[in-house]
Amino acid sequence: MGKGGMSSQGGVLEAHVEQENMAAWLVGVNTLKIQPFKLPTVGPNDVRVKIKAVGICGSDVHYLKTMKCADFVVQEPMVIGHECAGIVDEVGSMVKNLVPGDRVALEPGISCWRCEQCKGGRYNLCPDMKFFATPPVHGSLANQIVHPADLCFKLPENVSLEEGAMCEPLSVGVHACRRANIGPETNVLVIGAGPIGLVSVLSARAFGAARIVIVDVDDERLSLAKSLGADDAVKVTTNPQDLEDEVSKISKAMKGGVDVSFDCVGFNKTMSTALSATRPGGKVCLVGMGHGVMTVPLTPAAAREVDVVGIFRYKNTWPLCLEFLRTGKIDVKPLITHRFGFSQKEIEEAFETSARGGNAIKVMFNL
Repeated sequence: MGKGGMSSQGGVLEAHVEQENMAAWLVGVNTLKIQPFKLPTVGPNDVRVKIKAVGICGSDVHYLKTMKCADFVVQEPMVIGHECAGIVDEVGSMVKNLVPGDRVALEPGISCWRCEQCKGGRYNLCPDMKFFATPPVHGSLANQIVHPADLCFKLPENVSLEEGAMCEPLSVGVHACRRANIGPETNVLVIGAGPIGLVSVLSARAFGAARIVIVDVDDERLSLAKSLGADDAVKVTTNPQDLEDEVSKISKAMKGGVDVSFDCVGFNKTMSTALSATRPGGKVCLVGMGHGVMTVPLTPAAAREVDVVGIFRYKNTWPLCLEFLRTGKIDVKPLITHRFGFSQKEIEEAFETSARGGNAIKVMFNL
């Protein structure tokens, strides 16, 4: 709610204005506006949450720059944001696991629980998924939102609201490690040291990976990856002609075969690198989705029985993410490089900072 209090001149009217729920709306290409956001009523199994921390994702920037991301097109104004945490302010009549005042991390996707994928346990593949800030569903960069209680996970006492918001990108790394069966005998190659590559490093380390090598074009990102738990780093180029030499360097850095490669970029060259660097009988997990269509050396990889698996978002990851954060097996705090408040000027600056890249890893709003 608002900050409360009334001025001697504004009276009741000013108090009402302060309490109005505001959100960051994507209204056009490179245009965000803080405007009122009317919430639905709190259903029996819902909670109303005061949002306190929201991270900017690459998909948010993509929507801002192009009004679309993959096959999803913004056709009318939409509230942006999906990496979030906050404080429960109201609970529905049937909610038993949460009370007002609880700090929670929010899983942003609401699946139907009726389709074949949901019934089979792979609810992340639900064709009727309603996901924050995926058109036409509104997101969570707002003072308050209403969300199902079973998708709000109580934060341990030693986990901050910012860390709670980081459960969303961290979930991608955790889901990737599950899909690729990462364990104490797995040598892992991570391609791309952006936010998702870095959470993949953190996750692989927490899953007990024997050795982790990261590759990227940027020295600063590689240095950060090593500080987060990567055993070695290999600088690469964007030139496909360098691939053979780079695969040789990766092999030397790994000091053995690459059991699993995570392509956290999704370009022709990165996927070709993953397929070429992975040992016979190994696995490539495509995490990044940079190119919609790729031309890659699939036949030679198939002849070496290299398995290729994909991931889409995540499923049932928040409890494990919170446990990793509670125990200190994962520390996401170094990924949060920039912080902004919730004003018109600051949301514009924050998205510009995130879009520029450079030394910006995770840009976080504090509401």
